[in-house]
Amino acid sequence: MSTSKKQPSHLQEKAGISPPEIINTAAIHHIQKNRRMQPTAEELIDGILNENRTALSRAITLVESTNTEHLAKANEVIKGCLSHANKSVRIGITGVPGVGKSTFIEAFGKHLTALGKKVAVLAVDPSSTLSHGSILGDKTRMEELVKDENAFIRPSASGETLGGVARKTRETIILCEAAGFDTIIIETVGVGQSETAVHSMVDFFLLLKISGAGDELQGIKRGIMEMADAIVINKADGDNIKKANQAKLEFNRALHLFPAKKSGWEPKVTTCSAITKDGIAEVWETISSYFEQTKESGYFLENRKDQNHFWMLETINEQLKTQFYSQPDIISQLEQNKKAVQNDEISPFAAAQSLLKLYFNKGSK
Repeated sequence: MSTSKKQPSHLQEKAGISPPEIINTAAIHHIQKNRRMQPTAEELIDGILNENRTALSRAITLVESTNTEHLAKANEVIKGCLSHANKSVRIGITGVPGVGKSTFIEAFGKHLTALGKKVAVLAVDPSSTLSHGSILGDKTRMEELVKDENAFIRPSASGETLGGVARKTRETIILCEAAGFDTIIIETVGVGQSETAVHSMVDFFLLLKISGAGDELQGIKRGIMEMADAIVINKADGDNIKKANQAKLEFNRALHLFPAKKSGWEPKVTTCSAITKDGIAEVWETISSYFEQTKESGYFLENRKDQNHFWMLETINEQLKTQFYSQPDIISQLEQNKKAVQNDEISPFAAAQSLLKLYFNKGSK
């Protein structure tokens, strides 16, 4: 019986070359030491008031933290910055996904910095309902604006916050204003029934639209249109200019059917191209006209006061909800009530009432 010899493999792994030892133990010690050193609230406040971007970013991270231990420090930072805030104009920008919000904001932001403005962009990215992660890719999409020394871009994850506005966006505005930014732009996730949350924290609400994406008047919610102070038809370039102008006429007709605004301002419809920059200057002229009119009438300041009241109530609601779900007794009873509700042993309303009764009885002791 013959046996065949095993053919040698032509694929052979050669021993690699060991890299030289280049680790600097002193550098490692220095990095680890700095990582452990957390700046105090006073240091963060001083850094923000001196327009230090690193201090601003660290303060925003602190404010956005869900760690209850960071809450007191975050509130101290906000309190220290509050007297230096409210010196900017706040612009909310929303629109359906794919309308070109990031491209528009970059062109718009570059136009403003060219005029000598200091622009802070607070971009809210959608979070996954499954993994709860977020891409936070706005700095990549705004590659020119991010390099502008007079611009600051801060992406934040929307999380479970209603309306696509990050949980602490309101406080972040205060920090950016204290850092010397005179124009705050808030980019939202997109248009939806709950998207109107952004309207309660800005002075001017801009709605971006594109033509040729279906019925322009039914493609968005009426509530969003009623809140908009201006509608801008983006991507008005090339073969799309005619369609954009037609959409402009349709929106103008539609706006005349809506009730008059409390501000006394008549919403404007314009077209622009974020690629060619055509119409960008006209958008800023429209916004400037709005600020001039509302400041003269007193509506601008009155609206700010109403917003502060609204966010006080919202903060109370948020804190009560957080405290409620963090109670050990509630956590335990909640799981029991959940199973009882699923098995039709108790109604959802009765289950909720028993949990609330447990919470309030504990608080009264």
